Amino acid sequence: MPSPLSIRRVVLYKHGVGYFERRGGVVGSSPLHLDFKARDMNDVLKSLTVLDLSGGSVSAVSYDSTKPLEQLLAEATIRIPEDGSLTALLGQIKGARVRARVGGGQVEGAIIGLESLALAAGETSLVRPFLTLLVGGSLRTFDVLDISELEFLDEAVRKDLEFYLSTVLSSYKKDSKRMTILTSGEGEREVFVSYVLESPVWKTSYRILLDEGEPPLLQGWALVDNTGDEDWVDVSLSLVAGLPVSFVHDLYNPRYMQRPVVEVRTEAAAAPVIPQESYERESAVMDEMADEAEMLAPPPPPAPMRSQGKLRKELASSRGGGGPRLREVLAQSTPVTTLTKEVGDLFEYGVDRPVTVHRNQSALVPILHRPFEGRRVLLYNRATREKNPMACIELKNTTGLTLEGGPVTVTEDERYVGEAMLDTMKPQDSRFVPFAVELGCVVSVEDKTDDGPVFRAVVSRGLLVTEFFHVRRTKYLVRNKSPRAQVLYVEHPRTGWELDKDMPAPAETTDGFWRFKRELAAGAQEELVVAERTRGQRQYAISNLGSDEVAFFLSQRYVDKAMAEALREVMALREKVAALTREEQQLNTERAQLFKDQERIRSNIESLKSGASQRELVERFVTKLNEQEDRLEVITRELERMAKERQSATEELNRRVQSLSAVTDL
Repeated sequence: MPSPLSIRRVVLYKHGVGYFERRGGVVGSSPLHLDFKARDMNDVLKSLTVLDLSGGSVSAVSYDSTKPLEQLLAEATIRIPEDGSLTALLGQIKGARVRARVGGGQVEGAIIGLESLALAAGETSLVRPFLTLLVGGSLRTFDVLDISELEFLDEAVRKDLEFYLSTVLSSYKKDSKRMTILTSGEGEREVFVSYVLESPVWKTSYRILLDEGEPPLLQGWALVDNTGDEDWVDVSLSLVAGLPVSFVHDLYNPRYMQRPVVEVRTEAAAAPVIPQESYERESAVMDEMADEAEMLAPPPPPAPMRSQGKLRKELASSRGGGGPRLREVLAQSTPVTTLTKEVGDLFEYGVDRPVTVHRNQSALVPILHRPFEGRRVLLYNRATREKNPMACIELKNTTGLTLEGGPVTVTEDERYVGEAMLDTMKPQDSRFVPFAVELGCVVSVEDKTDDGPVFRAVVSRGLLVTEFFHVRRTKYLVRNKSPRAQVLYVEHPRTGWELDKDMPAPAETTDGFWRFKRELAAGAQEELVVAERTRGQRQYAISNLGSDEVAFFLSQRYVDKAMAEALREVMALREKVAALTREEQQLNTERAQLFKDQERIRSNIESLKSGASQRELVERFVTKLNEQEDRLEVITRELERMAKERQSATEELNRRVQSLSAVTDL
C-alpha cells in the first residue's frame, strides 16, 4: 500500500545528497508513518521539515529506538512465544478486563487464569484450554475455542500489546526504521514533509552534432538513479550543479555525557564568550567563430510530435538526401525546455515534465538541446601525441547554461567520429574538446638551445657579473595532408622561460601552455618557431683577473676605459702583494735552513775532544754560529717589515676591489 505522504519533488545534487519533498492528506489527529533505512536516519533528523498546510499543528515526530530487538522486547511487559501464542498471552495478563463474545452474547470480566482440562471424546479424551473470568461476583469458565472475539478493555494492556507487535513487525525489516508524524487538528488537512538523504550523484553525458555550414548542436542527458525503496511516480525533478557544504553528524544514536558531582554553592555568573573576528589567462580571440555563427536566439518551440514509424522512415530517407537530417529528427523526438535557475554559486536544471523512476532503477533524462558557438579545429600537444594533433571542437558555452562535466559523443555529417570528456563549463567559458586523432596532419619537432649575447655587465662587491639569455628555439614543422583547410593550435609548454621579445603573442595562454594559432591550407606545409629565453649569468672575481681578461672585457664593452684602468691598478696591487708574499716565503725558507745548520754545528761541537787541533775547529764553528745569528736577526727584521707592508697592500687591494662599482647595459 503506498504511503499517504507520496514523493512529489526530488532535487539531486553533485555532492552526494538528494532533497525530497512529500505531500499527503491527514484526517484529524491520525499519525503518518514514513520508513527510512537506518543509515539515513542521521541525515533525516538533521534536515527534516514538517508543515501542516491547512491550519493544524505538528505536535511531535517520533522514531524507532536504536536499541537491539532483544533489549526492546525485554522491556515489554508482554511476551508472546512462537507456539501457543493465545494461551501464553492470556496467561500473562491476569486481572486484565476483557469483553468476550461467546455464542450470541457478550461477557465482561477480569481474567482469573487459563487452565487445560481433559474432556471425554468417545473412548479417548481431549485436552482443551478454558478461560476463567470474574464476572460480577462470580467465576465463570469458558472454552477458549468457543470465544469468537476477545476485546481488551484496559488501555495499558492494549498499548503494551501494540508496542510488542509493532516492535516485532519492525524487526522483520532489519534495515528499516519507522518515523511517525503526530499532528493535531480537525478535518482533512494537507501535510508537507521535506528532508535530505544520501543519494547517488547525478551524471551527465552529451552528444555533439557537427554539420557543414551550420552551428554545432549540443544535446545533454542527465543520468539519475533511484536506489530507494519507493518508486518516484510523476515527480518534479531538479538537478543542481555545484558543491554546497554537506556532512554527516550523528543525531540518531543516543548521546550521554559524564556529569560531575558538585556541591551546592554560590558562584558568580559566567561572562559571555566573544569569539575573535574572523588569482593570467588571456581570453581567446574568437572573432572568426563569431563571424561564422550568428547570435543565437532561444530555440524555436518543438515541432508537433511524430510517430515513431514516421520518424524512422524520415531518418532512413535522410541518408539518401531526401528527408530531414539527424539534427531535425532529434529536435522533434526529444524536445527539451529545461527550466534553469542560478541559486548563488549553484546552477539548477529543472525538468519541465513529470518524471517516473521506479525503485532500484535508473533513467536518462534530456536536459539540453541547443546550438552553441564553436568549430572544428586541430590541437597539437607534444606530450599527448608526438606525431599528430587531435581533432577538437573549439567550444564556447553560449547555451546560457552551466555544463556539468561528462562524456561527449561526437557525430559529424551524421557519422560517429569520436568521443571526449567535457569539464564543467560556466556560461561563456571556452574549451577545446578533443575527440579523435587527426592522422591527415603530421607534426615534427626540433629543439635547439644556445646562449645569447651579454646584455648587461655589473661590477660590484668584488665581482664582475655578465648577464645574458639562454635561448631555446623549438621548431614545429606541420604538414597538412588533408584535402581541406584546417585551423591548428599548437600547445607549447610554459616552463618558467619567457617568450623572446620578437615572438608574436600567442592566441591563448593557459596555466601550463601557450597556444599558437596557424591556418593550414589543404596539402600545405607550415613552420612555427617558438623562441624562449631565460636569464643566465657568469661571475668573475676581480681580484683574480688577468690582463688578457681585462683586455677582453674592454673589447666587448663590458667595462669602459676608466674601469679598465682601475682594474689594471688592482692587478698591480695584487702583483705587489704576491711579490711580498714570495719574498716572505724565501726568507722563511732561508731561516729554516739556518736553524738546521746551527743544529748540525752544535752537534759537531759537542762531539769534539780536547786538543789543539780540535780547539781550532771549535772556534771555527763558533764563528760560523755568530755569523748565522747575525743573519737570523736581519731576516727577522725583514719579515716584520714585509708583513706590515703586505698587510697594508692587501688592505688597499681589498678596499680598491670593494669600491669598484659600475653597470653597463649593452
